[in-house]
Amino acid sequence: MGPILAVEGLKAYYQMRYFGTLREVRAVDDITLEVRRDEIYGLAGESSSGKSTLIKTIARAIRPPLNVVDGAVRFDFAGQGPRDIYTLSAPELAATRWRHLSYIMQGSMNVLNPVRRIRHSFADFAFRHMGLPMPAFLQQVEEHLGHLSLRPDVLESFPHELSGGMRQRVTIALATVCRPDFIIADEPTTALDVVVQKGVLEMIRRLQREMGSSVLFVTHDMAVHANLTDRLGIMYAGRLVEEAPTRALFRQPLHPYTAHLIRSLPRIGDDTPRHGLEGRPPNLASPPPGCRFHPRCPLAMEVCQQTTPVMQELAPGHRVACHAAAQGTLP
Repeated sequence: MGPILAVEGLKAYYQMRYFGTLREVRAVDDITLEVRRDEIYGLAGESSSGKSTLIKTIARAIRPPLNVVDGAVRFDFAGQGPRDIYTLSAPELAATRWRHLSYIMQGSMNVLNPVRRIRHSFADFAFRHMGLPMPAFLQQVEEHLGHLSLRPDVLESFPHELSGGMRQRVTIALATVCRPDFIIADEPTTALDVVVQKGVLEMIRRLQREMGSSVLFVTHDMAVHANLTDRLGIMYAGRLVEEAPTRALFRQPLHPYTAHLIRSLPRIGDDTPRHGLEGRPPNLASPPPGCRFHPRCPLAMEVCQQTTPVMQELAPGHRVACHAAAQGTLP
């Protein structure tokens, strides 16, 4: 059986027209990746690397000026065969969301209506997908909340009456109550303290194992990826630059940008000063030619300034887009 998600040559640009001239911000530029069944695939990269734009495009949760310019996003839910999410009609898309494809958004208050009780949010998101009468539906929701260490009376609360950690668990419950095949998690632990963060991550892993779902987990925190994800993709300036099993990537990163991200992590007993990467990400309205990382790369060669590196599999399951790695000139 093939992957549950196949992204092929995806390009999604912010397109705006000023004084008759089309201007584009190439936030997602020619990305190809697969997410396998029953795995947690991580997506990492610094701010403005295109992570959030990519997952919005994958979920077909985009509005102008963001447009898909090229490529395909194919899901294979329940072994029904791959279908491009952008070919689904509006009723088909509505039936797919939350039942097969769900989304844990960044920040619980982006999901929960501040003037409605929590039970109304569950009814809005999940009731029509579960095919149960309201009393049985609410009973199942209460049981599901119990799996996430939430009391049934949470349903009668307003969002502002809950702590940040409880609200985040509620949003996870919303995204998983229908037992979807695929879950997109967009920085679900942002703004949580480390103790609550640990509990939320353990909860996501436990639910993923119980339901057999696949998860696309997005965060810039490499330590979270090290403890949660099965495979990891690294984004820089709108492109995927490296992908590998998480342990293999941390053990031997092949792209200089990935190596920098890993070196920046603090380690117990190591008081060596950490140095930031010089320069800043390029302007995606006019990115540099060749490798977009070359203005900041300590290994940059002349070919890096002229030719865009292609993703190559240099070890089993380990792909990288880097001229230095392809030539075996890494330090």
